[in-house]
Amino acid sequence: MGVAGIHRLLQNRHLIDDADVLIVIAGMEGALPSVVAGLAGCPVVAVPTSIGYGASFNGLSALLTMLNSCAVGIGVVNIDNGFGAAMLAGQILRTASKIGERMQKEA
Repeated sequence: MGVAGIHRLLQNRHLIDDADVLIVIAGMEGALPSVVAGLAGCPVVAVPTSIGYGASFNGLSALLTMLNSCAVGIGVVNIDNGFGAAMLAGQILRTASKIGERMQKEA
């Protein structure tokens, strides 16, 4: 799905609301992570992809758009770095779990 078909994104709003961290992959202009981050209450890991049509410049266009996003809570990894995105998302979840455990011990 993409911003051109925003209705598909909004139909799955419940999945966005339930997430603890989201990985959003986008090509072309790379606007999708900004839109998702505007809807989400959790961190968004943005992955620009080199695959796409038009003047995407092998992912450079999407990368620059994601780096310039004004939406809060977005971390951007390099072009086609899905593995790095998964590792970052895992570290975010692990850190949140550790913080939760510490808070329970202090209470």
